[in-house]
Amino acid sequence: MKRKNDSQNSRNNSSATPDWQARDPNYHAEQGRYEDPVPSRALILQTLVDHEGPLNVDDLIGHFKLTKLNQQSALEKRLGAMIRDGQVVQNRRGAFGPVAQMNAIAGVVQAHRDGFGFLCRDEGGPDIFLPPRQMRSLMNGDRVLVRITGTDFKGRPEGSLVEVLERGSREVVGRMHVDQGIAYVIPDNPRVQQDLLIPQDASMGAKHGQMVVAEIVAPPGNRTLPVGKVLEILGDHLAPGMEIEAAVRAHSLPNEFPDNVLREAERIPDTVQPQQIKGRVDLRDLPLMTIDGADSRDFDDAVYAKTMRKGPFGTGGGWTLWVAIADVAAYVTPDSELDHEAAARGNSVYFPQRAIPMLPEKLSNGLCSLNPNVDRLCMVCEMRVKPDGEVAKSTFFEAVMNSKARLVYEDVAAILENPNGPEAAKVPHAVPHLQVLKDLFEAFYKAREKRGAIDFETTETKIVFGDERKIDRIVPVKRNIAHRLIEECMVAANVESAKRVAKMKIAAPYRVHEKPDAMKVQALREFLTERGLKLGGSDRPETQDYAAMLARTKGRPDQPLIQTVMLRSLMQARYSAENLGHFGLALTHYSHFTSPIRRYPDLLLHRALKHLIHKKTPKDFAYSVDAIEKNGAHCSMTERRADEATRDVTTWLKCEYMSHHVGEEHDGLVSGIAPFGLFIELAGLYVEGLVHVSQLKNDYYKFEARHHRLIGERSGTAYNLGDTVKVKVVRVNLDERKIDLELIQSKAPGQRSSVVKDASTESRPFPSKKKRRSR
Repeated sequence: MKRKNDSQNSRNNSSATPDWQARDPNYHAEQGRYEDPVPSRALILQTLVDHEGPLNVDDLIGHFKLTKLNQQSALEKRLGAMIRDGQVVQNRRGAFGPVAQMNAIAGVVQAHRDGFGFLCRDEGGPDIFLPPRQMRSLMNGDRVLVRITGTDFKGRPEGSLVEVLERGSREVVGRMHVDQGIAYVIPDNPRVQQDLLIPQDASMGAKHGQMVVAEIVAPPGNRTLPVGKVLEILGDHLAPGMEIEAAVRAHSLPNEFPDNVLREAERIPDTVQPQQIKGRVDLRDLPLMTIDGADSRDFDDAVYAKTMRKGPFGTGGGWTLWVAIADVAAYVTPDSELDHEAAARGNSVYFPQRAIPMLPEKLSNGLCSLNPNVDRLCMVCEMRVKPDGEVAKSTFFEAVMNSKARLVYEDVAAILENPNGPEAAKVPHAVPHLQVLKDLFEAFYKAREKRGAIDFETTETKIVFGDERKIDRIVPVKRNIAHRLIEECMVAANVESAKRVAKMKIAAPYRVHEKPDAMKVQALREFLTERGLKLGGSDRPETQDYAAMLARTKGRPDQPLIQTVMLRSLMQARYSAENLGHFGLALTHYSHFTSPIRRYPDLLLHRALKHLIHKKTPKDFAYSVDAIEKNGAHCSMTERRADEATRDVTTWLKCEYMSHHVGEEHDGLVSGIAPFGLFIELAGLYVEGLVHVSQLKNDYYKFEARHHRLIGERSGTAYNLGDTVKVKVVRVNLDERKIDLELIQSKAPGQRSSVVKDASTESRPFPSKKKRRSR
């Protein structure tokens, strides 16, 4: 590194007393950590901001009058760390400047399977498009500095690479290929764009076609592929369960608990101890019950409702509702080994026939699971609900409970439909309590409709396995009254917990769902206008406007299409330390209180509520707003990571299933449209495949993003979202997770697709998958 002579002299000769200590806001903290403190990051940044230009190391040493060699060395190391963290940039002359003033933006690379990528900015804001030439030396997950160079043809900011700050995951999961003596790994994760070259002495003897885990030993360059070595051979490509093993490693999901975590869990007694009950409210005689799926193993919520009598003048009435949640915070304490591991995982991950829990099984399926007929510690939200479904008041307290029944959704729905049926006969003591809960649910649902919450009609599916974990069939999962009953009880408790922490001004995570982006709303309005519909509200419509639109479209043949476009206009829910409300549920306050076994933000919220229950002041809480915000961003990431991993597994399983159906013809529905073709959902199979645009014969087709359709240039024949078609399964590629279809017939027999004249020719990719948004 080249250094100025006058700066070198200041390094060796300056003996004046430095004054930076008085100006450094973090000096006392630095003094407590180091024998010879150096200027903090905050002071270095402020110095660089105030200076008229970049400064090199010697400039800074002279400016701060650092005479000791160990201080000079420590300053250089701190500057290196600041570069790595994206706080400063070093130019070609070796001088440092703040990232913003050097016209650089720090962020994480998100690669796309088609060769381009995006920079997700650290400070938020619109993603920056990275064209393929900028992605040659980058991989998914790399932290980099990028400089905005202009806009792409879609109006997005476009950037060029300044510097790689930190490489992302060093491991790649993929399928080994050996071709003419050259071995390489084709990554299983479609976001990893480059194949990984494997030298002959680094293959561990992996055979062609086997799934392996490889470590990157040399990153990609502008003209070179990355080089790696095999760390682990997972097994044959089509071995049962291999898709999950690959997804776990491809998405870096923590799937094994460290020994120190397991040892800490083992030290916890297997049952509730008498000293733990002291000071808690005893609810063991209250007929609380759990209602979950038939294959659930961890029960973190139980409910009970009691009808309240009306007064002599028609006052009163309504219900008292108890929502009891497993008291995970009683066992997982801050800064413990269990806590660090749960925070890192962020949430449990659920694959078909396998789960990766956030907590060890002793807690997730044992002490923290509200199993029937055993004592369990719990956090309770007790609510007084008025006849109109509004919560009049609520209170939170620590309790001990004993669940009186473990019920499943389907049985509860059958009991509510026929209180004298066979399902009711199995649990007669629970029937009257379920009928009270049904009455309460109807009141809650009316309140929900009144406030205008959005209620999209989506179809979820379940994979049914046969022998050797091969898919037997894919079936729709129908939401019944029991699902909705529990959902409304949980929403009520989530709302009350958010109101409580907001009122007491204590740092806690909120589950926020912000209003739709103005540009997406404008595109939605244009789409609806073409169908003779008008979305209420201004540029920022309210939830009630969305709900009213959904109500108006019921019964229309294009209702599924309209719902899909509306759903895609919404933001994604996330965690935040700031209460921004929940747009989809039409709520001013919302949090996640009800699943601390499988979501870390719920555990943090429980800790905040416990702090208040014990009459402690909010300012004494162990977590700052910044800490909550940082954790919320992390848990939002782990949630997306889990969604991507489960989607990868499901897609692989569906492709494997469809590999046995090549050549078959099926009816289908156009579920997505992109410039390169039509995504078709096969009727009755709940599997999606692609009709490539090259398969649409006798014309050249262009994509119209505004109208969500492909249209022929000469014929005007248009393919729209929601069109019914007949297709043939022609090819299945398991490596790329693609199902290729061939269009046989569009619309009903004897009809043809609609013809549109003078259509515009906008070209913008549109996501093909229906994105499930977590509430």
